[in-house]
Amino acid sequence: MDAKTTTNYISEYLQIFVGIVLTSLGLKAFLLPNGFLDGGVTGIAILVRTQIDVNMSYLLVIFSIPFLILGYFTVSKQIVIKSIISIIGVAIFIHFENFQTITSDKLLISIFGGLLVGSGIGIAIRNGSVLDGSEILGIYLNDKFGISIGKIVLFFNIILFGITAFVVSVEVALYSILTYIIAAKVTDTVIEGFEDFIGVTIVSKNHNAIKTAILEELGVGLTIYKGASGFGNKGKVEDFDIIHSIVNRIDIKKMYKIVQEIDTEAFIVEFDVNNVKGGVLRHYIDKKKNKKLSNNSVNTSKK
Repeated sequence: MDAKTTTNYISEYLQIFVGIVLTSLGLKAFLLPNGFLDGGVTGIAILVRTQIDVNMSYLLVIFSIPFLILGYFTVSKQIVIKSIISIIGVAIFIHFENFQTITSDKLLISIFGGLLVGSGIGIAIRNGSVLDGSEILGIYLNDKFGISIGKIVLFFNIILFGITAFVVSVEVALYSILTYIIAAKVTDTVIEGFEDFIGVTIVSKNHNAIKTAILEELGVGLTIYKGASGFGNKGKVEDFDIIHSIVNRIDIKKMYKIVQEIDTEAFIVEFDVNNVKGGVLRHYIDKKKNKKLSNNSVNTSKK
């Protein structure tokens, strides 16, 4: 194992530890002292504890075992090993740590409890681990069907909270659902990143000018498709470029303004981008260098 690999492992486990602490803080300082249920295996453990007098930390580990077995046969062994360590870590924190209760306001409990638990879960998943056995089911279904992990966990919890409404109280169940609506969104945000990207496809008779303006003023990457022919309100159009780019949502209005200043009749298609890797998205390309690049592309297209 080289130095870089060792550093990566240390970084991963440190971040997983942070996830454990955040989740434990959300549970012990917000949810548990105020009678709110957690979701997933932890929620099952809490619900069972209301019926029988057994230490919740033990129940947390016991109820995680079926999901860890599922993980052993469906996901990587490394994930299972990290998850075992993480689940035991959460159980230990829940058992021994006594975080001071911060508030008794039910709305604040739902919001900040969900933020902390969702952040902890998201950090752990980003580093190849889970803090709750049910999340392995989420990872498995995410790999198979592309459903977001947060939504899978939320659906699992809705079933759990439905049982809670019948066994404990409707109010506790409703506040717990609110907590995990927040937690599910935070989990997805932490996993997928805080930046939100938009895909844009532009068809215009002034495609060369638009390409130049986007490169110089926005500094984003472009992909150019060659259009053989098309049909619109002005009849048939032949031999044109189709511009495709991905920009941060913050810059989408500026993109529209650039295009509209050049061609008010440009055809623009905007679509959400769920996941992006590589390219020049997070570090936009040098706009000064692109002045030469854009000029060369325009000159070449005129030849």
